[in-house]
Amino acid sequence: MTRLGGATSILTLEPLLEAVRGGVEEAGWQLSGLQKTTSHEFEGIWAGESTRSAYLFFHRHDLPESVSMEAFLDETSAGLRGNLTIVLEGPHLGRLGGVSEVLERVARASAETVLGGYATPVSVRVAVPDGDTPSRDASVQFRIKLTIPSAAVCAGASAVSALSSSVVMSFEALLERPEVAGMLPQVID
Repeated sequence: MTRLGGATSILTLEPLLEAVRGGVEEAGWQLSGLQKTTSHEFEGIWAGESTRSAYLFFHRHDLPESVSMEAFLDETSAGLRGNLTIVLEGPHLGRLGGVSEVLERVARASAETVLGGYATPVSVRVAVPDGDTPSRDASVQFRIKLTIPSAAVCAGASAVSALSSSVVMSFEALLERPEVAGMLPQVID
């Protein structure tokens, strides 16, 4: 870490990982899994580069297994980056309704609920296990992501922890929104 303007900037993966983990756990989530990887065999414009990455998986005992939290953190020669994502396993496609309408509802609720001033991309994954499965039985997964701004990383571990806690609490508020809770009745009782 280095001092910048009175704050201790995070420079490597491990302090970033600990800051994010601390913030998410402070918000009441437990670590389910942690995976670290190092990659150094790149071709083309990435030749000679290396990255170290960490994937963190979190759960809460008082929420269904269909709701989880993930963090992806990456250390490259260009610096640190990361994001926090809430993952929602939705109902089968046949119960969900029109994907574009549901995506608009979730995206609008996310924009109104998740921390202001941050981009929060929303993605929907629809999958069938094989070609014989009717589309109405397809599984649906929603992912709402918030990128950790570099300013927070430069401000230090306490800033990243505070941001992580705030993001998690805003994701929890999103679960309570009628647009989301009504669409995913198994998420909020």
